[in-house]
Amino acid sequence: MTILFTPELAEDLIDLTIFSRQPHQLIPILQYCQSQNGYISRETVRQIADYLGVSEAHVYGVASFYTQFRFERPGDHQVRICLGTACHVQGGEILSEEIQKIIGIRPGEISQDQKFEFHEVACLGCCAQAPVVEVDGRIYGKVTRRKLQKVLRDHESI
Repeated sequence: MTILFTPELAEDLIDLTIFSRQPHQLIPILQYCQSQNGYISRETVRQIADYLGVSEAHVYGVASFYTQFRFERPGDHQVRICLGTACHVQGGEILSEEIQKIIGIRPGEISQDQKFEFHEVACLGCCAQAPVVEVDGRIYGKVTRRKLQKVLRDHESI
C-alpha cells in the first residue's frame, strides 16, 4: 500500500516507539497521542492499530468508550458555561445565550475558524462564584454580560 505524504499527515504522525507493542499499551498510547495533537485523528488510529497489531475498530472501540478521548480537532479556545443549580439561578442560561450570540456557535460546536469550542456543563464546582464561565481552564466568577463580553473579546484577539 502506498501512502501519499501530505502536510496534514505529517502533523498526525507520532513516534510510538517509546511504547512496547503490547495491546495493553493502547490506553497510554491514546493518551499520549491526544496530548500531542489535542485529538485522535483517523490517521493516528491507523498508526496505532498498525503499531499494536490490532484492528482500527478495536482502537476506535476502546477510545470511544472513554469520554477523555476526542476524534475532532479542538477549538483554539475552550469555553464552558456552568448550568448547575447555583449558576442557573444566577443567570447561567442567559449567559449561555450571550456566548452563543458572541461567538456564533451552539453548545457542543466548534467555530468554523476553529477559534472557539463551546460547552454547557452541569457543574464547575465554584458555586459560591455563580454564575461561572471557564475559558481555557481559567475560571471567571460572578460573570455579568459585560464581563463575559470582555473576556471573550480578549480571547478573540489572542
